[in-house]
Amino acid sequence: LVRVGLASLLAGYPDYAVVGQIGGGDASLLQSGAYEPDVVMWDLGWEPQSALERITELKDLDLPIVALLPDDAISHAADAWAAGARGLLPQNADADMLVSALASVSLGLVVLHPALSEALFAGERLPAAPAESLTPRELEVLKLLAEGLPNKTIARRLSISEHTVKFHVNAILSKLGAQSRTEAVVRATRMGLVML
Repeated sequence: LVRVGLASLLAGYPDYAVVGQIGGGDASLLQSGAYEPDVVMWDLGWEPQSALERITELKDLDLPIVALLPDDAISHAADAWAAGARGLLPQNADADMLVSALASVSLGLVVLHPALSEALFAGERLPAAPAESLTPRELEVLKLLAEGLPNKTIARRLSISEHTVKFHVNAILSKLGAQSRTEAVVRATRMGLVML
């Protein structure tokens, strides 16, 4: 019922097309290539732990995922993040918030509802500054990463080669102790290196 409601809701937005719906948390249809979405919205529903296991199975596909958490599963925010979701919203989020989250996550940005961000970062301590300082050029690249820009566009904006951008991105990830561009932006934002 919720899945049908979400699909119906998204039908009201002409920029979005629902390419498939999966019942019962079956991630195999996504893994098989039966659907080729730009972004996935996953309702953690009645069994959050089972849904988190399905999301984890999708990590290799590198799909942007927005997870909808029920009120009684707010504590699963950190688990959803660890499973690969880069958008975390409560199930009662309004239509505009859902659509904005889908658009943002598909561009490589992170979306955290204020009610969930505290649960996500509770107890996590990041250093006030990276162990190794970022160079001025790395800071420029980081700011463009925070805008969700791909390497090619960053290269064009900074008048450097795409290879050089990749080199800077790898250095940024290493210095911030991040595993992905998104994680680097989140860490940099929390450290005050970039503003979103």
